[in-house]
Amino acid sequence: MAAAVIVDMPDTNTQNVAKRLVQLRETSGVVTVGRVLTLVVCTLDSSEAEHAIDAANDASREHPCRVIVLARGDRSAATKLDAQIRVGGDAGAAEVIVLRLQGALVNHESSVVTPFLLPDTPVVAWWPRGAPQFPSRDSVGRLANRRITDATFAPDPQEAIKGRLQSYALGDTDLAWSRITYWRALLAASLDEAPFEPVQSVTVSGLADEPALDVLAGWLASRLNCPVHRRTGELRVELHRPTVSIAISRPQTGRTATLSRTGEPDQKFALARRETQDCLSEELRRLDGDEVYAEALAGIEKVVYE
Repeated sequence: MAAAVIVDMPDTNTQNVAKRLVQLRETSGVVTVGRVLTLVVCTLDSSEAEHAIDAANDASREHPCRVIVLARGDRSAATKLDAQIRVGGDAGAAEVIVLRLQGALVNHESSVVTPFLLPDTPVVAWWPRGAPQFPSRDSVGRLANRRITDATFAPDPQEAIKGRLQSYALGDTDLAWSRITYWRALLAASLDEAPFEPVQSVTVSGLADEPALDVLAGWLASRLNCPVHRRTGELRVELHRPTVSIAISRPQTGRTATLSRTGEPDQKFALARRETQDCLSEELRRLDGDEVYAEALAGIEKVVYE
């Protein structure tokens, strides 16, 4: 692994940052060939930026990319741009450009980020927290082929995931959706066994502020066309057929799930909560619209909350 190169550029401008990038390529062997996309991370402040950078660096090992981090500071402060360039070392397969915005620059994120977009490569925008109400209408969102939000960290996670349908545009997704990928696979596999009876009802229970369960309930409602109930309680999904009931449960902070089926011994599966970097990597694998996610959002309106 190449040695880490970190260049701090306080009180600078985009032109100077671009020039320094060119110098790094010439003197340190940093190249952009092989970068498959540009990931723009829109963070609320500098403290949040480090967590997002760690997740983006891990994801970049599967998806070599340029990571541009926009850390929004105080709008009322004096206008200033502090930049940092990171390559090699803990930057993974990415080159990271951190742009800390102060004052009026906070209102012009797209203008700041545009000079650093890689030519002829897709752009993905990611809001770890504080996503705009309509991501596709956001100034950075309009630059992106794909827009990633995360309702999990919204002030009201349940309302946030419910509101994604009204703001949905082709290319939108939420990490709450990829957090349930393995749950969806297990549930689909459990239904692909005899007796092949229709599902009469479903119950999804868990924490009230876990939006992944709301979108899971919506997905089941859209696919099974039966009553789906969302409750607060232990982490558990129950599928009821005329002669067989199927349940998948897991301790809230556990790593092992139990699959129970009427008349059969329980089965154990590894089913730990997915980390942000794993969910981000999954979402970066596709740059087209996710129609199933859109259907799951629409399905939330059919869910009965108890």
